[in-house]
Amino acid sequence: MSTYNLDVYMPIVILIILALAIGLGSLLIGKLLRPSNPNKLKESAYECGEEPVGTAWANFNVRFYVIALIFIIFDVESALMFPVAAVFKQFNQVGAGGTLLVSVLLFISILLAGLVYCWKKGDLDWVKSFNTSTKLKDK
Repeated sequence: MSTYNLDVYMPIVILIILALAIGLGSLLIGKLLRPSNPNKLKESAYECGEEPVGTAWANFNVRFYVIALIFIIFDVESALMFPVAAVFKQFNQVGAGGTLLVSVLLFISILLAGLVYCWKKGDLDWVKSFNTSTKLKDK
């Protein structure tokens, strides 16, 4: 078999063309079938049945995102521990249980160091307090 034979890619090309045709075809059929009668009420923002008040641009506290990212990091850690716990018995039977235990403890210690760092930095406090007495002494 030649390495320059492009016939092996033909099923992939056919599937890509088929996916594009189905996607674009469904959009075209939807545009042809659905009614188009826009009005002011339909074009307004929907706020759970309430009349929208103010602009759509609102400032959110960055703390929401920081705490969400910290939660995701430590949530993924727990998800990564389940497969290790499931195969620990097999590793222990072949004599590699200690290696697996050390790598799990190293993984947990790195995450614990990240948690301590976040705690010391104050990222886990919802309201960050700034010590004004030290700032006044510096001046």
